[in-house]
Amino acid sequence: MEETTVISTKPKKEKRLLDRSITTREVIFLLAVVFCLSPLITPPIALLMGLVIAQFIGHPYLHLNHKATHILLQVSVVGLGFGMNVTSAMKAGKEGIVFTIVSIIGTLVIGFLMGKFLKIEKKTSYLISAGTAICGGSAIAAISPVIKAQEKQISVALGTIFILNSVALFLFPVIGHALNLSQTQFGLWSAIAIHDTSSVVGAASKYGTHALEVATTVKLARALWIIPVAFLSTFIFKTKGGKIKIPYFIGLFVLAMIVNTYVPFVNQYSHYLTGFAKAGLTLTLFLIGCGLSRKVLQRVGFKPLIQGVVLWVIISATALWAVTSLAN
Repeated sequence: MEETTVISTKPKKEKRLLDRSITTREVIFLLAVVFCLSPLITPPIALLMGLVIAQFIGHPYLHLNHKATHILLQVSVVGLGFGMNVTSAMKAGKEGIVFTIVSIIGTLVIGFLMGKFLKIEKKTSYLISAGTAICGGSAIAAISPVIKAQEKQISVALGTIFILNSVALFLFPVIGHALNLSQTQFGLWSAIAIHDTSSVVGAASKYGTHALEVATTVKLARALWIIPVAFLSTFIFKTKGGKIKIPYFIGLFVLAMIVNTYVPFVNQYSHYLTGFAKAGLTLTLFLIGCGLSRKVLQRVGFKPLIQGVVLWVIISATALWAVTSLAN
């Protein structure tokens, strides 16, 4: 009788895993991640490091980048809530509500007219306008399934917004200091005029603690406008069955603020939580920079970039005039 030999595949799998050689690209990327989590690296430097890796080295885990930045941003924003007080946050929210409503409506209208003038594909133009008006990549991610946007339309809109976010992170603090803006003024201005929450927090944290509190609160209140704008989008594009992604993490941010304000025990450890949150946001900006490869930049195209830049300049200049005239 012939003896049957059973060969287990488990050792082969283990051997394959252990023998796998890590590439130089992966080593550089992982070292950069570790540096971003240290206090040595500021948000603008993290973004710059990411851009350098994207252009000259390449992101070894690009397929995971979008999901990683999405989750990391939300967790980090909730963590920032543990460093804020409910009373001062409500005051900041009240100061920013009029600016928010006017700027969102104005940006969507101007964006629509510019899209028509430049003859940009309708959904791409709308996503760029919505991203500029509300909260950058988060708004685009939430609204794109509602209007049933194609992958190319989404990637062009995201590329446009992320390029301008990168510029804003470096430019806004310089302008703020040059114009001697107060912490409140800068917080309001950055929350209205910078697209993505990560870049808003990065710029405001560089400017000051109160600027960060004002900017984060106003920006997250602004992000809630994703819901009515998403509903409006279904009528504009006459789409049915599109799923609206509600930003639940904003509720967790508010809960974190409440806990920090009214639970003394948590308040004792809040500086640790906010420290982790700021490190997470720095890492988020690094990953966003890593995602801006040459292919992404080339995909954006000239006309969508013009729309994004003009919209951004208009909202930035108008918001700057408003906060310097009306806010202290």
